[in-house]
Amino acid sequence: MGKTGGFLETGRMEKKIRTVEERIEDFKEIDIHQNDNYVQSQAARCMDCGIPFCHAACPVGNNCPEWEDLVYRGEWEGALNLLQATNPFPEFTGKVCPAPCEGSCTLGLNDKPVTIKNIELAIAEKGWEKGWIVPKIPEKRYDKRVAVIGSGPAGLSAALYLNRYGYDVTVYERDEKAGGLLAFGIPDFKIDKSMIERRVRQMESEGVKFVFGVEAGKDIRVQELEERYDAILLACGSKRPRNLDIEGRDAEGVHFAMDFLTQQNRKNNNIPLYDSEIITAGKHILVIGGGDTGADCVGTSVRQGAASVVQVEIMDRPSETRTYTNPWPQYPLILKTSTSHKEAEYKYGKDPREWNVITKEFIKDENGKLTGVRTRKVESYTDENGRLGFRELEGTEEIMRVDLIFLAIGFVHPYHEGLLNDSRVELDSRGNVAATMSDYKASRDKYFAAGDVRRGQSLVVWAIREGRDAAESVHRYLKDK
Repeated sequence: MGKTGGFLETGRMEKKIRTVEERIEDFKEIDIHQNDNYVQSQAARCMDCGIPFCHAACPVGNNCPEWEDLVYRGEWEGALNLLQATNPFPEFTGKVCPAPCEGSCTLGLNDKPVTIKNIELAIAEKGWEKGWIVPKIPEKRYDKRVAVIGSGPAGLSAALYLNRYGYDVTVYERDEKAGGLLAFGIPDFKIDKSMIERRVRQMESEGVKFVFGVEAGKDIRVQELEERYDAILLACGSKRPRNLDIEGRDAEGVHFAMDFLTQQNRKNNNIPLYDSEIITAGKHILVIGGGDTGADCVGTSVRQGAASVVQVEIMDRPSETRTYTNPWPQYPLILKTSTSHKEAEYKYGKDPREWNVITKEFIKDENGKLTGVRTRKVESYTDENGRLGFRELEGTEEIMRVDLIFLAIGFVHPYHEGLLNDSRVELDSRGNVAATMSDYKASRDKYFAAGDVRRGQSLVVWAIREGRDAAESVHRYLKDK
């Protein structure tokens, strides 16, 4: 695979992105088009390791070494065909996937892993550029109709495969465009939304019908869905945000992160906002939560012109290298610095992140407006049962001046009101739709569930995998019927 000994000759090199000075002035995508020489030289680093752990670590089962070898040899169309055999939307994962494949790359044992994610993106872009990605019309149609509820990565994946199996597929989406959090949650500077729209056009050309601005369970009743369709696939995500219910939570200026990010994406794409606009320009911002959503709030606040941005995390600062408890080929739980963190450091002169911080109180004035936050430092510990806990440190209390706070501490489960309650499908102990990964069947006949609505908030690549596999399960169910 790749060039014999190529990994000895060529080091890992990241793709080029726009300069910090340029990119913080707009919300356009930060990536620069990758040239063929760069991609092929990086593909040559694949070392023919014998057992491709990258393949095993990839939720969709991408045959990474094989298409890397084809890219190195200049056989781009063959690489695209092999890639799309497992992943219907490689440009999505090429943009926003955290690349568990790279974490398990054998080269990563004592060197830097292959840039698998960048190569995947380059293959997909080459396919669009050369016109190799075209509608695939099913040769025959079954007299069965399927409703897919939600057009995030899981819903899009399921709809694409179900249509290609030959079913009449309709996707219901409450928003104005397809993509779910991929379109309305992840910032435009990480993925240009035209990437989603061209896939939707492809799927429409293949026969998939999209109904936008219609919320299942509200604008179209559950009873009507059950009467009209032979199967219903729930792919409506897990969007109820986790709250931080401490003193002062009702202060004006405390927002859920996704409300802020969704608003900016809607504004960028000239779509009406849900509520009054949240503006960070000239204000002091605190982001609570150290994950990708929190980093996206940092990058968005920088672009809006915030006076300062701080991001706090209750957990310890991750190690910069693997620890003995996190060996290869596990996903590396190491410090990751996003482009947004670098942008904040450039603008404000310091890394915006602080670790081992617990938020104790939101402080507000007599009018209920947020003015600050009271925090303390903590240290983590593990109890006798192996459970993680945190111990507050005396004498570390601090009051920070803030004008706006964004809660980026995850999601608890899907919204139950409307569709899920009315459909009477069973929920699991976490509040997600109860459906096994073996067949994705929910508790009631006709109903299936895939993606975050079933497994909880997860990765785009897992949503694509679940949509693909759930479509196969629906296909078996309808054939048996």
